[in-house]
Amino acid sequence: MEGTSLCVPIVILLMQCSPSLPVTVSTNKQKVEVHEFSDAVLSCMFRTERDQNPRIEWKKKGKDVSFVYFDGHFRGPFEGRASIEGATVTLRRVTQEDAGEYRCEISAPFDSVNLGETNITLRVLVPPNTPSCEIPSSAVTGSAVQLRCRDQQSIPPATYAWYKDNQLMIPPRHANATYLINTHTGVLEFKAVAKEDTGRYNCRASNGVGKPMMCEGRHMTIEDVNITAVVVAAVVVCLVVLVCGCGGFLMHRNGFFTRHRGRSNVNYIPPPQEPQDFKHTQSFML
Repeated sequence: MEGTSLCVPIVILLMQCSPSLPVTVSTNKQKVEVHEFSDAVLSCMFRTERDQNPRIEWKKKGKDVSFVYFDGHFRGPFEGRASIEGATVTLRRVTQEDAGEYRCEISAPFDSVNLGETNITLRVLVPPNTPSCEIPSSAVTGSAVQLRCRDQQSIPPATYAWYKDNQLMIPPRHANATYLINTHTGVLEFKAVAKEDTGRYNCRASNGVGKPMMCEGRHMTIEDVNITAVVVAAVVVCLVVLVCGCGGFLMHRNGFFTRHRGRSNVNYIPPPQEPQDFKHTQSFML
């Protein structure tokens, strides 16, 4: 009995001397990625020193910090489409507007350290839309041609592949290739097109989220330069220049470009005459 009576004070003393843990906040997933229009779970776990009823707040960072959960209620766009269990929040049918950085704050006024927080980043993944494609209908042999494909909505950004007549065009790896494909920008570039490049082209966008999407194909025709038409056009231009030049020369020769032609100079003032020397016109008789 004496041993038992001695143990009780020792246990109480050890409990009083043992270090207490202030409020701590953690999450089991700091980066959350979900598909658009699905649910996102933002986990938040906490432990307090003495306070059994701490205050739970959620905030979303952006240009300004806004409340998500405050004073026991969801705020703003999260009202009616979010739930909380403990301190873990579930957002339903998330969109791109919900993507961003969130902060879970636990306030325990009775603890020695009365505030703790953890941050969670939410990324909303968006599958590709039908990409927009720029494909010329025709081009002249030997000219440089670019075909463009772009989808600005997909997250992460899409990569692109080009097809000619339903056959995948492999991006060339040697410098002497007749075409180049940038899979990140979606540009298909021909250094100098040839007749063999005639065909139907379309582009596919994919980013690993949802199914890939393709734009509608379009036929591109490569035509030879019409030498006869070029020569005829050059001859016509030379004749026009010659006729205009001859006409201008004749008009100039006939005085059509003479300044003040047909005008009378009414303000003309004759120059003063020099005084003439006095001459004897008759002899004088003495």
